[in-house]
Amino acid sequence: MRRTSPPAPHSSAHDGLPAELNPFVGRREELAELGRLLENARLVTVTGVGGVGKTRFALRAASDAQERYCDGARLAELSALTDPGLLEHAVVEALGLTDHTSKPPRTVLLEYLSGRRLLLVLDGFEHLVDAVAGLVRELLRRAPGLTVLATGRLPLCVDGEQTFPLPPMPAPDAVRLFTDRAAAGQPGFRLTDANRGAVHELCRRLDGIPLALELAAGRLTALSVEQVLDRLDDRFRLLTGSTRGALPRHQTLRTAIGWSHELCTPEQRLLWARLSVFAGQFDLEAAEYVCGGPELPDSSVLDVLTDLISQSVVIRESVSTLSGVRYRMLDTVREYGADWLSAMGDAERVRRRHRDWYLGLATWCELDWFSPRQAEVAARVDSELPNLRRAMEYSLDHAEDVHLGQYLAGTLWFYWVGCGRLSEGRHWLDHALEAEGEHEAHRLKALWVLGYVAVLQGDAIGALAALEECREGADLSANALAAAYAVHRSGCLALVTDDMPRAEELLREALARYEEIGELNSNVLMGQIELAMAVAFRGDLAQAVAICEEVSEVCEDHGERWALAYALYVRAYAERTNGRPDRARELLVECLAIDHAFNDLLGAVLALELLALVTLDAGDPAEAAVLQGAAERIWPSVGLPLFGSAYYNAPHTLCEEKARERLGDGRYETFRCEGAALALDAAVARAIEGPPRPVPAPPLPRVAAPAARNSAPHTREPAASRSVRNEETTG
Repeated sequence: MRRTSPPAPHSSAHDGLPAELNPFVGRREELAELGRLLENARLVTVTGVGGVGKTRFALRAASDAQERYCDGARLAELSALTDPGLLEHAVVEALGLTDHTSKPPRTVLLEYLSGRRLLLVLDGFEHLVDAVAGLVRELLRRAPGLTVLATGRLPLCVDGEQTFPLPPMPAPDAVRLFTDRAAAGQPGFRLTDANRGAVHELCRRLDGIPLALELAAGRLTALSVEQVLDRLDDRFRLLTGSTRGALPRHQTLRTAIGWSHELCTPEQRLLWARLSVFAGQFDLEAAEYVCGGPELPDSSVLDVLTDLISQSVVIRESVSTLSGVRYRMLDTVREYGADWLSAMGDAERVRRRHRDWYLGLATWCELDWFSPRQAEVAARVDSELPNLRRAMEYSLDHAEDVHLGQYLAGTLWFYWVGCGRLSEGRHWLDHALEAEGEHEAHRLKALWVLGYVAVLQGDAIGALAALEECREGADLSANALAAAYAVHRSGCLALVTDDMPRAEELLREALARYEEIGELNSNVLMGQIELAMAVAFRGDLAQAVAICEEVSEVCEDHGERWALAYALYVRAYAERTNGRPDRARELLVECLAIDHAFNDLLGAVLALELLALVTLDAGDPAEAAVLQGAAERIWPSVGLPLFGSAYYNAPHTLCEEKARERLGDGRYETFRCEGAALALDAAVARAIEGPPRPVPAPPLPRVAAPAARNSAPHTREPAASRSVRNEETTG
């Protein structure tokens, strides 16, 4: 029996909510009230002035409530987005979904959420309020198990919305928060009879606004509590007349941030302003390049950045082994810095330096993708994606820089294709190619990358249009490199549409062109692998293996892993066809592990499909059906199952026919549904490690037999009620 709802897009192992980096203080009554609202409403919006702690409060409430949602809680951070067109992509990313198809991301969201019970936290939406309101309205209407917890400075004004205005912290909580943060930055600090009055007065003057309290606590490395209070009093008196029209709490926060800004040295103020151009996180090297200059040498940026961290202006994020130490600014603090940068008349120059840095980063990452650092490159681009988006936006918003936007969108091909980002890549490529740029080579690169993405999404018409335009433009401009890529991707299109003679012809032509111009990278290796697949489908397994063994040697020489996985797949196909299923399984396990590490769904699902047939060959039709079910769940996120290709579909068809023959339709469907219920991580683990081993039941205690009373002899549990797997695996 078939499922009545479509399989969900693959959800990767996003563990829902971020870990807290320091203790959450107070707010017990507010948390209890918000918890009650979440029990009775499907949309709750936490509103309040910037800096009042909406994000932290909502995340703690979501953490407390997530056990009520069988699919957990997820956070979508929206404050770094500036383009409403990327809203749905951001939510898709927050849910950990990977979708390779050309379906609109809203459709992906609706299909995924329609059958789930999940709490979605949308943080920092006010600058995108209309787009967010429209999305939330449709999601709630179409996904009855969804609850949304939003944070912003104003309500969404959607039917059914419950608003929770978050007040400043009450005095006891404010004092606890200030004391905790002060002790974290100044070991040994504690509340004493000598400073108690000043601490209470400071917290009162700051209206219990958490951000203001943390900024003030950050000053205790250089000042006493009394000195902080005195300087703050001076600042309040200075601003009393000039900000009379502002709401008191807005005035208090603005005063606290402005006061903290005044206490900074000129170099610290300058860095604060320039750091405001970053979207989300950044690293030291980016800060040194973007923010360094005559008034602030790049050699001084680290010292000044360290000072801003100690003052709670900049936050140091946890360290990742792949992406290194990262930093960020809270939205309110970044906005204050952006205002100063504009007032200084330096915003355009710094934004351009920001764009140039990420242009260089993308170029370096493309080159380094063909190296042992592929995993590091993938992690780096993943963490820098908000800044890369901002760099593309900047370029495409300036007519004279459109060609650089096209270059960026094309240069990130390895990320769109190799790391599960086809949908967003298609968005940027389409957008970049809407305008005419001044640099034809950059446009041609964007065109062949668009063709490549469209092929993998199953959009043959879109792929053909882009590749033909690229080929024509390359011929007119004598661009041999773009022409080679256009021919290559046309061959790839022929491969997945079952025109094997044409695929072989075009792929051989492309490889000859690459050799003539000296091109060697992951794309070239993929061209060889695709040629090997074409000749394997035409029956020449020996040639296919020879090609892939050559590719494997090049991969080993250069540390390339992503293309290697596809070479392993073709070799496994040949080994299985030649009657060596054990060797085929070894190759496929390695292939699948690599694909999963790069979040390459296409490679992973192809490996699962072939593993199912190899598992059947090994005598386990039940587990083969499980793997087919697992692959079935993934295909809707990739595109047309097995490209709609008779060649690619042949192993699947053979496996299903033989498994049904040995199991019967009913049992086959039972095991297939078991596999379809597995998330990708679980499916990959099962494919690599095998099915879980049954835990032996403890022995039954021996008891005396009752006296005979016209009863049948005592028997064990009927064999039919025990696991059917042993029967199935013996065929």
